[in-house]
Amino acid sequence: MKKIVYAVLALCLLFSCKTRSGENVTVDLSPQDSLAAVRAAQALPEEPVFDIVTTEGTIRVRLFKDTPLHRDNFAKLALAGYYDNLLFHRVIDGFVIQGGDPFTRDTSLVAQWGEGGPSYTIKAEMRDAEGNPLHTHVKGALAAARQGDLANPFKESSGSQFYLVQNPDHCTHLDGEYTVFGETISGLHVIDRIASQPTDRMDRPIADVKIISIKPNKELNSK
Repeated sequence: MKKIVYAVLALCLLFSCKTRSGENVTVDLSPQDSLAAVRAAQALPEEPVFDIVTTEGTIRVRLFKDTPLHRDNFAKLALAGYYDNLLFHRVIDGFVIQGGDPFTRDTSLVAQWGEGGPSYTIKAEMRDAEGNPLHTHVKGALAAARQGDLANPFKESSGSQFYLVQNPDHCTHLDGEYTVFGETISGLHVIDRIASQPTDRMDRPIADVKIISIKPNKELNSK
């Protein structure tokens, strides 16, 4: 029964990236910010390490080289400051924590939290040439949110929204269905701490859990 419940949560709660009217939400970087961020991203190693600094502590993640579209997009947005001061807007204890929606900077848009992002999507990078999942939803896996299959038959990812796995036992049905593009190398306890926060009926934390910044780890990226 729990697996059924979490499957429904995945479909109904996690991966909405359009407004209720069905129109794409456009929140893009300026050309100047985007260009500078792309140039900075190009200087990073093949599997760069980023620190997701939150109000509950730091989650350190490594991005995978075999998901280059997602790796480069995440790096570009992070380096441009796109994620600074955004909230974890959906937190489900025993499942995942989700953030990356620029609408969460504005409490007047709370009804639309979960629907924001850039005007583009990212091609899926979830399976190898034989059709097997490139990466699975282990604890701390970093993966891209997306719209459901009916509206998104090619399973393309949201331009900015991501989630981190808190309980892999309830995420096995997501393997090969959502692109996993990174792993947590330290800070699993922070994911647990965020997942344990009291939430409202929409799975929004009662007290804000904020992404202060996402920055490359200079020491680890220079090795």
